[in-house]
Amino acid sequence: MPPVEPIESIRSAVIEVFEDLAARTDEFEAYLHPHASRIAAIANQLARTFHLGARDRFSLRIAALAHDLGELAMNRDYLHRHGTLSEDERVDLARHPLLSEREAAVAGADRGAQLLIRWHHEWWNGNGYPDGLRFEQIPLGARILRVADAYASLTDARPFRNAYSEQQAREHLIEWTGLEFDPRVVRTLLALEPFQELKGYAPEVEPTPDLNLIADELLDRVQQLGG
Repeated sequence: MPPVEPIESIRSAVIEVFEDLAARTDEFEAYLHPHASRIAAIANQLARTFHLGARDRFSLRIAALAHDLGELAMNRDYLHRHGTLSEDERVDLARHPLLSEREAAVAGADRGAQLLIRWHHEWWNGNGYPDGLRFEQIPLGARILRVADAYASLTDARPFRNAYSEQQAREHLIEWTGLEFDPRVVRTLLALEPFQELKGYAPEVEPTPDLNLIADELLDRVQQLGG
């Protein structure tokens, strides 16, 4: 009988498969920086804060890496277009969690990860898709993935918009807390200690010069020159 592979070795092999798929998806979605792996890191920090076990965190990591595989499979041009989507395009795009679930299953994701992928666009108030789940009907892992995905997406540039600053992204999460996002998950993300993946990609804005201070400095120099 051949030796049984250690569980960590199996998990490492699975992660390697999904990291490759995630890189292909990021490229298709035209992210300039690693996106799915960044979501996975943010989601993992949140999951640790909520004391999720190692098995649940592994499923969440796979779900983060595979959550948009359906968009890659759909291969729609409108995903790269400037401007808002038409109603038909919105309806079409809403299929992607189901397709992502299917593609993840084919690639070897466990059932827990598949369901987190299916439900990562469910809203806290029940207005999400594809199943209209609400409140605690949505598994905690899917609620974590929703917040991590939103924050990472907002703070990176897309073909149709510039990156939000970290502060703007946080304000967006607060604005939609209790509607799209679980308030506990948002509160937990806002309280996280800074780490690399929380840093956004919006260009730094030069501080606005204090014109009064400049005027005072010029006046001082004039007075000094005048003796």
